[in-house]
Amino acid sequence: MPDPDRDRPDLGAMVVRLGRALIAAERPVLAAHDVSMWGYVVLSALADEPMRTQAALARAIGADKTRIIGTLDELQERALIEREPDPEDRRVRLLRLTPAGRQLYASVRTGIRAAEEQLLGGLTSADKRVFLRVLQQLSPEVS
Repeated sequence: MPDPDRDRPDLGAMVVRLGRALIAAERPVLAAHDVSMWGYVVLSALADEPMRTQAALARAIGADKTRIIGTLDELQERALIEREPDPEDRRVRLLRLTPAGRQLYASVRTGIRAAEEQLLGGLTSADKRVFLRVLQQLSPEVS
């Protein structure tokens, strides 16, 4: 008798396929708003916590702080974020979303959520709730 748990693909393989499907669904949304995946990750992190240092942001998104400088420069040039010196340590830059950045983030997030809904469309409402709850429980915080 086949064992569905033993015969299933490894979690890593399933998560990679799901990740690829999500990225493919998100690409058109990001392109329509002229924002990169890293740009959206930065906007998301700043929407979650209104003001962060560059180092804290890098830790929060799991990126090297030097790797995100180009993304921060681009977002600042587009007036989507502000970088200002920390009054307590002028070597440190504090980051925050501008109203335009908050509006862009909300618009992109709406589009991404619509793409997610299409991807999850084959699930019942109950299965979708369980999937999302379990996914949140299994998703480690980046630190």
